[in-house]
Order: sequence, then C-alpha cells, then structure tokens
Amino acid sequence: MAETKTRIEHDALGAVRVPADRLWGAQTQRSFENFSIGRRNYVWGRAVVRAFGILKKACAAANRELGQLPAELAELIIAAAQEVIDGRWDGEFPLVVFQTGSGTQSNMNANEVIANRAIQMAGGELGSRTLVDPNDHVNRGQSSNDTFPTVMHIAAILALAETLLPAAGRLAAVFAAQSRDFAAIVMTGRTHLQDATPVTLGQIISGWQTQIEAAVKGIEASLPGLYELALGGTAVGTGLNAHPLFGALAAEMIARETGHPFISAPNKFAALSAHDAVVAASGAVRVLAGAAMKIANDVRWYASGPRTGIGELRIPENEPGSSIMPGKINPTQCEALTQVAVQVFGLDHAIAFAGSQGNFQLNVFKPVMLHDFLDETTLLAEALESFRIHCAAGIEPELAHIAAHLEQNLMLVTALNPHIGYERAARIALKAHREGQSLRAAALAEGLKPEDFDAWVDPAAMTRPLDI
Repeated sequence: MAETKTRIEHDALGAVRVPADRLWGAQTQRSFENFSIGRRNYVWGRAVVRAFGILKKACAAANRELGQLPAELAELIIAAAQEVIDGRWDGEFPLVVFQTGSGTQSNMNANEVIANRAIQMAGGELGSRTLVDPNDHVNRGQSSNDTFPTVMHIAAILALAETLLPAAGRLAAVFAAQSRDFAAIVMTGRTHLQDATPVTLGQIISGWQTQIEAAVKGIEASLPGLYELALGGTAVGTGLNAHPLFGALAAEMIARETGHPFISAPNKFAALSAHDAVVAASGAVRVLAGAAMKIANDVRWYASGPRTGIGELRIPENEPGSSIMPGKINPTQCEALTQVAVQVFGLDHAIAFAGSQGNFQLNVFKPVMLHDFLDETTLLAEALESFRIHCAAGIEPELAHIAAHLEQNLMLVTALNPHIGYERAARIALKAHREGQSLRAAALAEGLKPEDFDAWVDPAAMTRPLDI
C-alpha cells in the first residue's frame, strides 16, 4: 500500500503531520485524530461550512475597512472564504460534532482551510503561514468563543428561512385551498373520541391550516434573538483584541451577505455564556412538530379502515402495506411525520438541557446544540414536504361514509335544546341509543311533531352560530 504523503505543520503544541493534499492544518489534524466519535453520522455538513465561510468573509472585510488587515491580504481571505461559501471545499471540513464544547477546532478548521487556500491563490506553499496565517489573519479580532455562536445563529436562520418555514407555508397553502373546496361537506364532529355536533370538512381542515400558520408565527417571533450575533465579544465577552467597531461592522456585512437583519448582540456576555435564543427557537420548532403530530394523527384516524374504521377521508395509496395481507394500504406518510415529530421532541429536549449548562462566561455545549437544531429543522422540513406531496395534497372526502355517520349521529339532538330543553333532548338521545332507534323515531315517540324535528334538526345549520 502506498504511503500517504504528508507535510509538516505547526501549532502551539509542536509539529503535526498533515496529508499533503489537504487544505486543513495542524489543529484540524489533531482534532481529527483525537475525536473519532460518530464520524460516519456526525461530521459537519453544508450548512455549518457555509456559515463559517460567510463569517470569515465578513470578518476579513470588516478588518480591512477598520485598517486591521492590509487590503491585499483581506482580499485573498475573502476570495478563499467565498469558495467555502460556494461549497468548493466541503471535503476539507472533516471534524465531528462531539469535540470541544466551544467548537474551537471547527473554528480553526475554517481558519486553516481559508488560510491555506489563500496561500495557494497567492502562489505560496501550503502550511507555510508566511503569507496568510490562520490565527493572526483569518481569525483577526475573533475567538472561537464568539465565532462559533455566530455560526450557530447564521446556520439556524438560514435553515429556518430556506427550508422549514417554506415547507410549512406550502403545507398551510394546501390546507387553505382544501378548506375552501370542502366548505359545504357536513360531517360528524368528535370530541373525547365520541360523536359530537356537526362540523364541515372545510372547518376541520381550516383548523389544521391555522395550527401550521400559528406555529410559523411562533418561529418567526423567535428570529430576533437569533439575529443577535456574539461576534466582537472574543474570549469572554469583553472584546479583547478586537477593534471596538468590529462586531457591529462584521454583523452588518453578514446581514448584507445573507439578506437577513443580523446585528451585533448588545450584551456579549450573555451571547457567549448562554444560548437562550437557540433554545427558544428550538421550542418554537417543537410547537410546529406538535401541530404536525396532531394533524397527521387526525388524517390517519379519518382515513382509518377503510371499511371497518371511520373511513371518512381517502388518502393516496403510495405503496403496499403488508408482506402478508394482500391489498393492504397503510397511512405511511402520517406515520413518517409522527415519527419525525417524536424525534424533534427529543432533539429539542437535548437543546434545552444543553442550553442550561453554561458556566461563568461560556457554554461548552455549543456543537451539539447546533447539530441538533439543524437536524430537527431539516428533518421536520423534509417530513412536512413529503406529507404535503404524498398525502395532504391528495386528501379526498368519502361522501358515502360521511353521510352515513352523520345520519347515525345522536348528537344532532343538540339542535333541539333551544326548543325543548336539555333534559328532554337528553332523554330522546338516550332512548334512541338504548333502543337502537333513529334519533327522529325516538323524538317522534317522545311527542315531537315530524315537521318540527325536520325544521329544527338541520346538520348544516348546526355548523354555525344561531341565526338571530
């Protein structure tokens, strides 16, 4: 087997052998060797690498404007960072989530890759550090303690804005159209899993629509906390070694790069030592997952059977549902969405616990918080999209089942309350139930006139307030 070619790079602990063809440097290599924890499943993905590129590009631009970096050097760093943003060097970010709790090695990974790429662009030798230094130049005015929380917020905002919120909006739009299309279909309402007074299918689906839209508003309400960036606080929040205007200017440039209104956090001590904004945003995502759970469960109950269950809705038949029962079709999209909701609940709990673990001037659970937040938002966005395409968009009413159940619904008796009183109406309903009669037959047996019953018990009229 051919021996891998290496080069020698150095950090504060001494010399390190790095694969010769890699852009990363000594500190990345040390972390790669020391933390082989979940390497197949927990290596940083595109979202985090992109956020690091955005951060480092903005920092170099800010330092250039503030006279902290020569223009030519800053331009090299900006060009290399842009390539990171564009995804050219994703393979140069091999580190796992479960590393130091501050994300120091991932910050240095970004610094080393961008520095070495800038050296390449300038015609220098990889690892030389003479033209561009990862600490002194790429990391100028920064600490991992303020850069990693900044990456957390950038990645979180982009994940919400580009994946989860659009997916939720598209599902709500499907429900909005169906609530209009099915507005005239009257069906049995149910409370406590028991028959209740009538509703329309449009009203039911409007409830699902409103749940999604309300959850979206909750997520949107959490965004201002994520717009506040820790950058400029450096190691402990004091801003040591950073230009006093650096944090605000870099945040302004990040806002310009992303199109989102990022600002410098007014209090850097909170920004470094606590991550309440991430905890709050995750809680809002959990609310959306809870809404999705309720909706998916409703759909599969309404579609249950199809002959011996409720069977009032028909959903798309996507794949065979059994390896032994021929012709069986299951509500698989509902099952997938509810499983994702459970996963989101678990990830949110992990984020909440990690967010409570700040000590003094630093919280050292940053990487797992970021990973779990991106995981929950991505999973939920994909599940909502799959549910919309393969289930929700194809929902159709089973009119015969709806009509049969409505006709048998003893809670239609509620319409008699204003005319004969609650107690007498209850006697009619119980008589019909215990003697196996129709509600109309029981009412006539109790002395109601047929024309009165027919005028008063109008299921469609029962789906709205009294006409006064």
